[in-house]
Amino acid sequence: MKRYIGNFTKYKFLLSELVKKDIKLKYRRSKLGIVWTLIEPILTTLVLSLVFGILKGKGDAFPVYILTGRLLFSFYSGSTKVAAKSIRSNGGMIRKVYIPKYMYPLASVLSNFVIFMISMIVLVGAMIIFRVVPTAHTILGIIPLGVLFLFSLGTSMILATVEVFFRDLEYLWGVMLTLMMYCSCIFYEPKSLGLHADILKFNPMFSIIYNFRNAVFYHKHLDGFALLYSGMVSLVLLVIGIYVFYKKQDEFILNI
Repeated sequence: MKRYIGNFTKYKFLLSELVKKDIKLKYRRSKLGIVWTLIEPILTTLVLSLVFGILKGKGDAFPVYILTGRLLFSFYSGSTKVAAKSIRSNGGMIRKVYIPKYMYPLASVLSNFVIFMISMIVLVGAMIIFRVVPTAHTILGIIPLGVLFLFSLGTSMILATVEVFFRDLEYLWGVMLTLMMYCSCIFYEPKSLGLHADILKFNPMFSIIYNFRNAVFYHKHLDGFALLYSGMVSLVLLVIGIYVFYKKQDEFILNI
């Protein structure tokens, strides 16, 4: 463990450079650049609010409800998609110089997390506009965000490994993300499903969003089962992801 920590410390500067590179590459052909981090969720929320809010008679703060789900899911979706291709897309560098290979999926997740935190400005603005006043419970929202980061990193490590050997995973994962989105209550409320709502808690992404909404939108305590379940799944995925990645990383050079 000491050797791994020392290795990480040795390359932490490189990690920060990889994060900066990923952010720059994402917006390199855009006129507005990183401003799209703020504009895109605003436009998407306006559309979803019109379709699922006004047409169905939702409350005035419904855009805040959508944002609390959409921003979190967008981070998970974006980070895992980029991380899945991180080893293959950096194949040229991997062939030429030695860099701990886990740096690439980790940098992908971290760069998307930076963008995600910037986009949270939109949520703060929406809360002010729609008068969703922060309370003592709001600070608890940090906990599901931490779980979300671990969940994204664990998933990314697995995807980055498998995608080297099975290129079609990129397309299959897109389908899985669509299914997961509709099961995460991004733009509808769990109570609309009646008795079947509790089943959704077995979707880790739903449990994370559910607890974040409890803290930020509903001003309630975190749901114990949702927190425990999503936390355990995230840790298990992270352990599996790290194990599989280290087990197969020596074979990457033969397949990229």
